[in-house]
Amino acid sequence: MDAAAWGLGAAVLLASIVEMVEALTIVMAMGMTRNWRSTLMGVAAALVALTAFTAAAGYAIATWLPKAALQLAIGGLLLIFGLQWLRKAILRSSGRKAMHDEDQIFAEEVAAAKNAGEVRAAGLDWFSFMISFKGVFLEGVEVVFIVITFGLSAGNMPVAITAAVIGVLLVLVVGIAVRGPLSKVPENTLKYGVGLLLAGFGTFWSVEGLGIFTKSHESLEWPGSDLAILVLVAVWFGLSRLLVRALSRPSAARSEAVPTTSGS
Repeated sequence: MDAAAWGLGAAVLLASIVEMVEALTIVMAMGMTRNWRSTLMGVAAALVALTAFTAAAGYAIATWLPKAALQLAIGGLLLIFGLQWLRKAILRSSGRKAMHDEDQIFAEEVAAAKNAGEVRAAGLDWFSFMISFKGVFLEGVEVVFIVITFGLSAGNMPVAITAAVIGVLLVLVVGIAVRGPLSKVPENTLKYGVGLLLAGFGTFWSVEGLGIFTKSHESLEWPGSDLAILVLVAVWFGLSRLLVRALSRPSAARSEAVPTTSGS
């Protein structure tokens, strides 16, 4: 594989690991606290829904837009998505937002599961089913979005799909071995890295897609071709560190920050 394919694979792999760690925390909390059968049924239903969503979205995007328009649309979405991840990473690094804590989220999910009343029908605990379904589906949609956008824009769906599957399997295997939330995964660092990759690739494809407005309607070419992606990622990293420095609080104030678990 060339450098772009390796970058594509790395971005999808890291993103899938991050999202599936969060989904696993929810599934573990429901299964260990309430009912494993209902929890796994919810996971299975979410996977079926994600498969249908992937097929429909991938087909629609691939067939409705010419290449340059596809790059512009997908690049713009990736850039927006990546900047959202970067914003949270910058706020966490500067002490303006609490670090993502899977142990705390697990404890909150367990407490919610214990406090929820019995909601049984057709042999299922519907609280476990719905919470597991929602958690896996919502986190999975983000992975699907990244797989489709990266795969179609780079013209390499096999690499994107393979990387996502490897990420999901890694989290699943480790989760089964640990039998608890994967709190030791450097999730905050991974999110920072994914945000940089999404922003870099998004910028690259957005600019290429601007060629749709030229007479030829062909994609624009970057100087250095795919190597420009490395430069763009480095530029976004530099900008993010400048923002972290500008937003950083004194260490005393940072230590008093109230932990929150909202967002991913």
